Amino acid sequence: MLIEFVWIVVCMAVVLWGADRFTDGACALARRLKVSELVIGLTVVALGTSLPEFIVSFMSVLRGSGNMSVGNIVGSNVFNTLVVIGASAIMLGLKVESSLLRRDLPLMFVASVLLIIFAGVNGVLSVWEGLMFLAFFSVYTYIAYRVGLRDRKAAQEVAHSEQMPYYKIVLFILIGMAALVLGGRFLVDNAAAVARRFDISESVIGITILAAGTSLPELMTSIVAARKGSEGLALGNAIGSNIFNIAFVLGICSTISPIIVSELTLTDWVMLLGSCLLVWLLAWTSRKLSRWEGVVLVACYLVYLALLIIG
Repeated sequence: MLIEFVWIVVCMAVVLWGADRFTDGACALARRLKVSELVIGLTVVALGTSLPEFIVSFMSVLRGSGNMSVGNIVGSNVFNTLVVIGASAIMLGLKVESSLLRRDLPLMFVASVLLIIFAGVNGVLSVWEGLMFLAFFSVYTYIAYRVGLRDRKAAQEVAHSEQMPYYKIVLFILIGMAALVLGGRFLVDNAAAVARRFDISESVIGITILAAGTSLPELMTSIVAARKGSEGLALGNAIGSNIFNIAFVLGICSTISPIIVSELTLTDWVMLLGSCLLVWLLAWTSRKLSRWEGVVLVACYLVYLALLIIG
């Protein structure tokens, strides 16, 4: 077991380093394309940091562990909403753009409602429901594309000498993404191996260890972005990843094979939906998330984790 703990520490260091490179590349790409960091966070960064969730969920479906696949997504989204956004707010205090309140947060809420209806009501994600998720994802991607075209920065041109070259941007993004995915993957494997020694169920492993492990790229990327003052990137990463996780990851997985969902509890579904509503409400009141509101979000996750352990 000592070896697993050593690997966990090493992988966390790799993920943190990768998050730093990935954030630098993403911010430089936003400046080069003259679009906001929020749009880059909702698309490029969200897709990149959602790769671990996709890998874990895809492999779980192929191995017939549907509960672990859906548990991973539900747990990851709750973690992203409460811990990733909460920790980013604690780091800096986040100003929330109006487009997030009017468009992206409602879309995240709708995606969560669809998942609850599809999986929570009849206990299965069918092929047709997977196709509906993919249709939702296509609409979301088109909206993000249109927003990116309208969001071009006409003012404050950055001098060419101060901009990162394209080859370096691509290198930073690819290297950072590889470190995030590989580091997160080995971290999850070793954490799950430790958990199985204590006879923890698949759904609990998916909701807690796998969810936190696969969300580590989102956490590190958003914290690093917040520390560097890139508020839009920090928020867009978490919200965009949640939409990607449900609409794209579960859409692909359930299209390949119907996923039976039987081990998630009412508490899990309530936390999935409640966390979306809580962030939306806190952001709406003052158009920002303060440090103390970040503490509230993280505290809610700790209560949820305690309920899982007690259960």
